[in-house]
Amino acid sequence: MTPYIQANTNGRLHSAAEPSIAPLDRGFLYGDAIYEVWRTHLGVIFTWGEHWARLGRSAASLHMNLPWTAEEMLAEVRRTTAAYRAVTSFAGELYIRLQVSRGGGAIGLDIALADRPTFVLLVQPCPENSAAVVRDGLRLAVATGLRRNPIESLDPAWKTGNYLNNLLGLREARARGADEVLMLNLRGEITEASTSNIAFVRGEEIITPPVGAGILEGITRAVVLKIIAPSAGVTVREAAIRPEDLGAMSECFVLSTTKNIAPVGAIDGRNFKVGPGTVTARLQAAFDAHVRAAAAARAELRV
Repeated sequence: MTPYIQANTNGRLHSAAEPSIAPLDRGFLYGDAIYEVWRTHLGVIFTWGEHWARLGRSAASLHMNLPWTAEEMLAEVRRTTAAYRAVTSFAGELYIRLQVSRGGGAIGLDIALADRPTFVLLVQPCPENSAAVVRDGLRLAVATGLRRNPIESLDPAWKTGNYLNNLLGLREARARGADEVLMLNLRGEITEASTSNIAFVRGEEIITPPVGAGILEGITRAVVLKIIAPSAGVTVREAAIRPEDLGAMSECFVLSTTKNIAPVGAIDGRNFKVGPGTVTARLQAAFDAHVRAAAAARAELRV
């Protein structure tokens, strides 16, 4: 049985197990939708403004108008998280997903057929990295059957409801016994995992694929590159990375809203250092200190 998930569809609070969108919704029919995911740290929504700004960029890229202000949507988030805690009595950290569809209307691809945008909020416990992942790191496999969809076709920087590329890449990796996939672009360069950015450590330097490789502009990635790494005394470089470059890397980690900074123990049998004394562990400690300070400074975002 699926654990309880709280939903909010256009302001109506209900269990996510109940139907809430019309069969003609374009998000359902065509993946004509965008989304963002937030999480709480110490009960406070982390990087609310950064995620909202990215939602706006995704909407603009898809020529979609958002009829809600950040303040109006934050009020809906508060209602939804409060309802979830009331139903479940859960007091831990929350996962908050906002999906926005262009709306419904007559069947057809023309966006002029859409009536008005709809939103669905989903709230559940935030998944945490398991003890095994913290100890041994994730196991990744480089996808061989698929490449990351190119910027010129469907830019991965747009956080859309079309996730088949990521889904099928992850399916391949799981079929090969890995936890996660590592996608290459059409040039054979490393891009990212299915739902996470990726970075490597060589010496005291972090090396990560640039946005131009075809990746999501991750919020956690930006925090780590601009704030966490400098505070931990680690330099950062964005550069194209190919699978044949992995032998020169000593560590690897993924970055995402829900995973924060998670170590990678191996990619296709190539092992990386994990645990105390690593640069990754130093970054994790600095990140934990940062989110504690951010939570203390943004009490107005407590839910």
